[in-house]
Amino acid sequence: MKADKGHDQTVPTDVYLSFVSSLFDNRFTLFTGMVVHILTFTTVYVQTGASFYLVLCACFVIVFSFRLHSFFLFDREEKSKLTRQEIAAWERRYVLGGASTAAILGIGSGYAMLAFEDTFAELACISVAMASMVSVVGRNYGSRLAVDLQTLACCAPMVIGSLLAQDFFKALLSVMLVPFGLTVRSMANGVRDFLYDNVIASREMAKIADRFDTALTNMTHGLLMLDPNNRIEVVNRKACELLNLGDRRRLVGCDLDVVLRYGVRHTFLDGSMPSLLQKQLAHLTQGLSNRALMHFSDDLVLEFSASRRDEGGVVLIFEDVTARVRADRKILHMARYDSLTGLPQRGYFTELVRERLERPGEFGATVGLMILDVADFKHVNDLRGHLAGDKLLVAIAARLTELAAGKAIVGRQVGDHFICFFPNVQGRDDLDEEMRALHVAANGDYDVEGVRIPVVFSAGALCIQSADFNMDEWLVKLDIAQFESKARSRGSFTLFAREMDARYLERQRLKADLRAAVNDHGIAVVYQPMFTPDGRKLACCEALARWHHPEKGPIAPNIFIQIAEEMGIVTDITQQVLRRACSDCRTWPEAIGVSVNLSVDDLRTGDLVATVGTILAETGLSARRLHLEVTESSLIEELSAARAVLERLRALGITISIDDFGTGFSSLSYLDTLPVDVVKIDRSFVRNIGQDARRLKLLRGIVSLTRGLDIGIVVEGVETREQLSLIKKHNCADLIQGYVFSMPIAAHAIEALAEEAEINGIMGQAGVA
Repeated sequence: MKADKGHDQTVPTDVYLSFVSSLFDNRFTLFTGMVVHILTFTTVYVQTGASFYLVLCACFVIVFSFRLHSFFLFDREEKSKLTRQEIAAWERRYVLGGASTAAILGIGSGYAMLAFEDTFAELACISVAMASMVSVVGRNYGSRLAVDLQTLACCAPMVIGSLLAQDFFKALLSVMLVPFGLTVRSMANGVRDFLYDNVIASREMAKIADRFDTALTNMTHGLLMLDPNNRIEVVNRKACELLNLGDRRRLVGCDLDVVLRYGVRHTFLDGSMPSLLQKQLAHLTQGLSNRALMHFSDDLVLEFSASRRDEGGVVLIFEDVTARVRADRKILHMARYDSLTGLPQRGYFTELVRERLERPGEFGATVGLMILDVADFKHVNDLRGHLAGDKLLVAIAARLTELAAGKAIVGRQVGDHFICFFPNVQGRDDLDEEMRALHVAANGDYDVEGVRIPVVFSAGALCIQSADFNMDEWLVKLDIAQFESKARSRGSFTLFAREMDARYLERQRLKADLRAAVNDHGIAVVYQPMFTPDGRKLACCEALARWHHPEKGPIAPNIFIQIAEEMGIVTDITQQVLRRACSDCRTWPEAIGVSVNLSVDDLRTGDLVATVGTILAETGLSARRLHLEVTESSLIEELSAARAVLERLRALGITISIDDFGTGFSSLSYLDTLPVDVVKIDRSFVRNIGQDARRLKLLRGIVSLTRGLDIGIVVEGVETREQLSLIKKHNCADLIQGYVFSMPIAAHAIEALAEEAEINGIMGQAGVA
């Protein structure tokens, strides 16, 4: 079956079935029509006496029985399982019955026009036939074939009968039946096409509605569509779930405010909306805002967005952002608070101080700041591991928080530095004493993994007017006070004083001058020789950096090296000294080497090995003549990294020495694992060995253990003949370095000193303190 308006377009099977099913409806009209047909033909028989009409009545009964049986069988069919071919078969069965009925009517009418001059017979037959033809439009529109065949079967006999009657007017009437038949056909097709278009449109609308409903139902967002009066027109399943609104179908037409007041009972404790949420929703529905974040409860945070509708009203779309809000809070907490100790970090601590100072009545005229630095914290990490170090910081944070409760805000500045702000709400005049008391109470033993670790803090403090808030400036003064504490003694407390500013500024100027000197290669190098104990051979010279300030004169190495480490330029100094030392050593006798000190910063530099190799190549010095010295403390700070670097340097042929040996922690335990060729025993083991027998025994013990590991020994700081004599007597050194042989000298004097030693031996400096 094809649609009239598009013969190339096949009617969908379900629509085809609905059209065919319409043919088998209206049993009453079928029965009524059959009764009328039989009565009419019976009447004609009575009027004319033509038994032919009785035959036609019998045919009506037979056809009616066939059609009634067909209707009964069709009713018993399971329509949903019918194929298109089976539907077409049922259509043909119906068309057969309908066309037969129309043919009987047409034959009866044509016969009346041909055989009788009786007007009643003609009028009765033609009237019933025409009425039946008109009913074809209403009952048989579902089948174009049924309309065509019934029209043809009814009209053709009448046309033939009219023509055979050889009556002009009847012939004219027969011609008029043609447009009548075409009109009936056109009307039926029009009804069918109209219904087909509506069925298809309804199907599409149903599909769209179903898709829309599916989309609404499966949206991850809640949706509320409101009319201009704030009544709900559309609400989806997610909205009902998020707001606990129940069955969404009963919500249509309800006022949103009423729904939220009485529907979200688990969210609002008293059944009414909090004023803030009500205000936010009002702003959205009135178009005053487009987006709002609403905290219904701790477990429900919804983000609403609103879009105004052209016809009035608003569409609210919202989603559950509880997880996102919690994540944002967690991120904010991580940004504000230290993840290890839980204390405010530096930036947030500053915000807390600023907020406190903006609250009237919550601070005094004078406020205080104190910074606490854990003394020797690196040794805790090195000796007990970083995990123990972290646990110690947690324990310190807990104690400081407890001690500062109600008195101060505690934060973690950086690393092992803690900071406390004292708002001094009581307006105490002795605020510094309160800070000192907290410092004293914080010092002491801390229990970490069952081990008691003694902790002392170097503290810097500041008392200042609260009206002069400037955290950056305050922190600078705190750093100055803390620096003073560290310079005075381990674990001391220093309150900032104005004169410290002057010393700080002086130190800053010194830093600037030192940077300029390094940039201009203004660091000089002198050398302190190392002799064999008999003084007859100069074996090596230690390169020592010297800085002569243009205004202040010579600056002690322990001062400017410390400043360089603070500035992070000590590696630049090391490279300059190394390059100068290698270049000078290249001019000395082949048997004399040169020793250069490395700092912990040098060991951390990833390109140290490459730098040393480059300098050796540029100066032409053999690697075996170069000694590199590392202090024991720098090894402890960077043990694993230092071992790897020293192994690579030693692989080049460079001699590795440990400087200031014996001053660190567990010194001897490292000798067996580190790539060490020489140890330089610190001067503290030589001092007073002539007067203190225990000190001499300690020196001999260290020497014995070291020699057992096949490591060379240099004794530093030998200044008197008595010390030298005892060292030689007990064979405590392979080389001697100290004023007993020579003070540091210039590079050009090394060769002459070496020659003098070979000829006469060097004892000229003996006895110099």
